[in-house]
Amino acid sequence: MSRLRQVDRPALMSMLTVAVLGPAAFGQDAASQRESAPVDLTGYWVSVVTEDWRWRMVVPGRGDYASIPLNQEGIRVADQWEPGVVIPGEECRPYGAAAIMRVPGRIHVTWEDDETLRIDTDSGMQTRLFHFDGEPPEELEPAWQGYSAARWEAPPGGQSQLRVAVPQGVGGSGGNRSQWRSLEVVTTNLRPGYLRWNGVPYSADAVVREYYDVTPMPNGDTWLIVTTIVDDPLYLDIPYVTSTNFKQQADDSGWNPTPCTTG
Repeated sequence: MSRLRQVDRPALMSMLTVAVLGPAAFGQDAASQRESAPVDLTGYWVSVVTEDWRWRMVVPGRGDYASIPLNQEGIRVADQWEPGVVIPGEECRPYGAAAIMRVPGRIHVTWEDDETLRIDTDSGMQTRLFHFDGEPPEELEPAWQGYSAARWEAPPGGQSQLRVAVPQGVGGSGGNRSQWRSLEVVTTNLRPGYLRWNGVPYSADAVVREYYDVTPMPNGDTWLIVTTIVDDPLYLDIPYVTSTNFKQQADDSGWNPTPCTTG
């Protein structure tokens, strides 16, 4: 077990304990996580690309890792990427959990069961399972989507307000911000993948923290805002923070599942 995973496991177990307690911790009496959900995330959502267009909509050139806080080892590995060269079995490297929400496309959110939220992506045809109950198995094979532990955030006035540390100059203005989140997800047990199409790496030691917020708009639209924090001691100097927007759709129009490609 890696150093990072040893450090993170107590925090992950603590989060899972809260997840198991679920709504009871907030004085509610519900039969399941599905029934106690403070917000409905289900349905079809489409990416709204309002920033980082040149990195998300096209494959950047080799060496274009601007805005990603790579350390020297990360730069060395990124510079080895060769356009058009894909190792068999590694086609899904840009679609792992640390990057999949940044890949333009549509997502479909459903409940796998009463304690597991499911996200399917049409880009790369990935399936993410957010587990609200139990602990991750002791022996679990690394996977593109890893193992995701989830919990609902307490409502305003509750006891689970998050203090999010935002690094200076990367994905935020820096400092600490108190924010209410609808859903918190921590993902570990990842296969190594790409943070960006052009070979910018993240390692098997990466820990991905995500915060999902639903925002109604004045015109009647509903937006989903996903804040992602990737912490990787092997390739990153500081955590890499992004905020990704989706707009809810009325139906499955445009839903077009497509397997992993190189770009």
